[in-house]
Amino acid sequence: MNGMEWVVDAQGCAAKSLRSLEILRELFGRIILGLRLRPVGETQWHQFPNTGGITGFCLLAESHLACHTFPEFGSLCLNLFCCVPRDGWDFETVLAELFGAATVNVRIVTRTYCVAQRLVIDSTTGPDEISLDSRIEPSLESWNK
Repeated sequence: MNGMEWVVDAQGCAAKSLRSLEILRELFGRIILGLRLRPVGETQWHQFPNTGGITGFCLLAESHLACHTFPEFGSLCLNLFCCVPRDGWDFETVLAELFGAATVNVRIVTRTYCVAQRLVIDSTTGPDEISLDSRIEPSLESWNK
């Protein structure tokens, strides 16, 4: 089983929009509704006094949604991790609409939860006997090295 993680960087954003908690709440709401995500509590927000940049974090039943804005650089960084695959979402259009983003880079990372299965060929019965070995789990010893 695999999860999906979206790492999104938007540049050329309007500084005023990057300081707006209202606009960031709208962004989170659209993502949550659009991808049918399930928040498990209230989203936490922190606005920095000097730059007005905002950090937001929403704990999801599926994992998390987080963002960091940098008004002084005109950029927004967003991270969404879901423990099960989801359909895509149009980050580019929404970030251009809400923040005036000139460029949006979306990277999708597949998160694999277990080591791949091992292919076993039984040499005594010939090439027709191929089976998959049970999942290979790392031992505690390998974590301590």
